[in-house]
Amino acid sequence: MAERAAPPRPVIPGFTYVRPLGRGGFAQVHLYEQDMPRRVVAVKVLSGEAIGPDEAELRAVFEREADVMARLSSHPSIVSIHQASISLDGHPYIAMEFCPASMGALTKGRPAALRDVLDAGVRMAGALETAHRAGVLHRDIKPSNVLLTTLGRPALADFGIAQVVNHPDHVDDEVAMSIPWSAPEVVRLQSTGSTASEVWSLGATLYSFAAGQAPFEMPDRTQNTRSKLIERIVKAPYRPIPGVEGYEAFDQLLTRALRKDPAERFTSMSEFGEALQGLQRYYGYDVTPLEIVAEAWLPRAETLPVGTRGPVMSAVPGRVSRSEARAAMLADRNGTDSDGVLLDRPTSPMKAGIIGAGSAIAILGGIGLLIWALVGGGG
Repeated sequence: MAERAAPPRPVIPGFTYVRPLGRGGFAQVHLYEQDMPRRVVAVKVLSGEAIGPDEAELRAVFEREADVMARLSSHPSIVSIHQASISLDGHPYIAMEFCPASMGALTKGRPAALRDVLDAGVRMAGALETAHRAGVLHRDIKPSNVLLTTLGRPALADFGIAQVVNHPDHVDDEVAMSIPWSAPEVVRLQSTGSTASEVWSLGATLYSFAAGQAPFEMPDRTQNTRSKLIERIVKAPYRPIPGVEGYEAFDQLLTRALRKDPAERFTSMSEFGEALQGLQRYYGYDVTPLEIVAEAWLPRAETLPVGTRGPVMSAVPGRVSRSEARAAMLADRNGTDSDGVLLDRPTSPMKAGIIGAGSAIAILGGIGLLIWALVGGGG
């Protein structure tokens, strides 16, 4: 049998090719070194095989992924986008943060510690709540899309089939699914995606991390065909994490996330994240901050045009007035944003809206040390 020909190396000005990283349905991912600033990046390139009768549609999907990820990549748990353009050989590409591993690959057959599962869950819940507030559904939440950064922190990737919610030009009859991490209503073709289905997918993903296998997989691989998996997902019988002790509280939380009826699941990713934080306290672990980008600093996805390139009118105000800044600070103290929405953690304009009390403490601590030194406290 002839070996599969290696894909050509895309020529991208300012980037030096290193090696291939992987390939998917319509894209290849390569490792490059960016010349300036000097860093390694992962470059996702539209495959040559994908260019055909549906070229325009595929390019539009690819551009949408770049736009969505760029809009959201200020979040620390979403893979950052550095650049998007066309290679010299005519293929669209996205240059993004290089993540050397995925939690899916590391935990397949090797369950992660519960401490790490809960930490990843809170981080993903914050990332997805941010996406939802921006009007974006990910629609492909699964273990392989939870990558690990070079610091070993989980980061959400691959918004290639994301759905822009309530966009006036948006029409999407396509049902995106990755069995067995898709909700019952999705595999039954009753929904193309919702907050409730995303909650289900994150619950299934966390189950996979903790069990080393998907929630509806059976030890006998012949029982894991697509049709049989769908049959079990639709019935939604929850099986506790196998082979562990003391996971009853975790199983109880996942039971709610994986309810057959969408109305019985967590109502939002922020609620899911808070429940995961509660488990961290219950088990005596450090509590991971539930980081959500403040809506005041996050342009809504539906305000940007679909399928066009070129200058657009920014949805972000050029300046923030003193009254607006003061209102944001007062809302900070009251635990709500400018729309009266309850915030999960205090917001900080100094961090471009990223919610993290640890950063504020560090800043205040630094100011205190500076004042102490100026008044002679250091002797």
